[in-house]
Formats: sequence, structure tokens, C-alpha cells
Amino acid sequence: MDIDVNKMTQQTKTYQCCGSDSGDTTSTIDQEKARKSIREQYKNIASGKKDELSQQESTSTSKSQSPFYSKEELGSIPKDANLGLGSGNPVAQAKIREGDIVVDLGSGAGIDCFLAANKVGKAGKVIGVDMTSEMIDLARENAAKNGYENVEFRLGEIEHLPIADNQVNLIISNCVINLASDKTQVFKEAFRVLKPGGQLLISDIMFAKTLPEKVSKAFQSSSSCVSRAVKSVQYMDIIRSVGFENVELVDQYVIRPQKKQSDEKEISDGSRKITLVSDGKKTELELTPEEYEIMNDAIISAHVQATKPN
Repeated sequence: MDIDVNKMTQQTKTYQCCGSDSGDTTSTIDQEKARKSIREQYKNIASGKKDELSQQESTSTSKSQSPFYSKEELGSIPKDANLGLGSGNPVAQAKIREGDIVVDLGSGAGIDCFLAANKVGKAGKVIGVDMTSEMIDLARENAAKNGYENVEFRLGEIEHLPIADNQVNLIISNCVINLASDKTQVFKEAFRVLKPGGQLLISDIMFAKTLPEKVSKAFQSSSSCVSRAVKSVQYMDIIRSVGFENVELVDQYVIRPQKKQSDEKEISDGSRKITLVSDGKKTELELTPEEYEIMNDAIISAHVQATKPN
């Protein structure tokens, strides 16, 4: 079994997506190290660079295809906005109205911003926030080339949003908050900038159950999209803890590891080997049959919604 933490299978579809139990106990030094690593990773993605192993192992989803977006949706936005990094489609799940102000946390090249901009119209506005300057440059270029005047991209961290209080109708995010070491601070900021009655609609990677310890340790040593993920129940508890109401899972899908014919061979004692692929490195782990079974449905992609009280 190969588990590429940047390339997994949801049902039968392949896509790319880009911790501690509390989600916010990492030291300041460790948080900064994590940000630096993640920023470098997404800088390379924005620049079109891949490490040698990634080039050999991955087969990226075409910019004209996606397991989460329809052909019509992808055809309505700049083609270079789709980098294949999401875990869902928060814009399709959200109830966006003409004239709304929408903020996208970790906006990347702008795919969800442009989809939202098409819905809010000229009377509305979409603000994308990303901490990687290369991503901001790419998103701004996409907006300028395609005449989007109701979209703005701001350089900043989602833990410290460059947005005033009580300004926003909707906050979306797509496979980004799982990367944050301090998720509580992220959701505090989201709460701060939302207007009373404002909505939160997040797509993210989470755990449905506790991972085998050896797998968890291997993930935590990487900067992948699951390295700081938490259980779905805990994720929602963090959102509630900062003041949000009506917190619920809209849907969820099991992310199944990709398998090869050679993976079906068992070791003599019944255990199985899996290979984790992350940050251009391979780590081989030997799992018991019980641990192997856990990994079949331990990682999920989910949409979560919540409301800021009036």
C-alpha cells in the first residue's frame, strides 16, 4: 500500500491536497518552522517546481478536470487558478448571495475566489488571503488577465487576517486550516472578521479515528496536508470553542490509499508494509493487520459549516 499524502484517492478519484491532540499546543518556534516549510512547499508549487521524486511518482489531475468541480465551473474561471490542491468545493456548498463579501483562507492561485466572485457579482467582493507571496502574485496575475475587478488578494497569515472586524458575510477555506498549528487562533480570527449572522464553510482533511502511532509520527514529521490534521469531532469542538453556533458536518468522504498489485502480498506473520510518500521522501512502515485495516478509512475529506451568532 502506498499512501502519498499529497495524492490520495477519494472513492475512485485521484486528487492532490496539499498533530497534536489539541490542534493548538505547538510551540511558537515549532509553528514558525512549520510555516516556513509550508511556505517553501507552496512557493515551489506556485513556481511550477517539483522535486524529482514527486515528478516520478505523481500524475497530476488535469487543469480541465477535477473530482470536486464540474466542467462548467472550471470553464468559468482562469485555467491557471486550478492547481489541484483542494479537498472539496466550499463554494458549491455555501449559500452565496449577490453583493456578499467573501473571504477565502489560504486562497492559493484563486480557484475558489474566482468561483465565488462569479456569484457575488459586481456589487460584492471576494478577498483571498495567502501567506505565500508567489501564490499571491499568481492569483493577482490570474485576476488581471481575466478582468476580475471584484476580487482582491492579500498577503497574510490566516492566524492574523489583514481584515477589519465584522466585515464579512462568508468565510471559505479549502484544505488549508489542517496545515495550521494553532487552529483555535485561525477560527478566532474568522469569528472576528465575520458580521453577526455570518457563515463559515470549510472543506478540510480530518481523521475519523486515531491513527496507528507509527503512522501518526511519520505524518507529523512532514509538511503534508495531514501532518497537523485532527479528528473531525475535535475540529468541530475547536470551532464551537471560539463562539460559533450550528456547527455541523455537511458531508464527508473516506480518502482511501492507493494500492498496487504488489501491495497485496502479506509478510509471513500477517503484517503488511505501506509506503508513505511526503515532501519528496518515502518512508516504509510495517503494520499489523489491525493497523492496516484502520488506515483504510481513517482519513476523510469533509465540509464543515457554522454560524456567528447575531
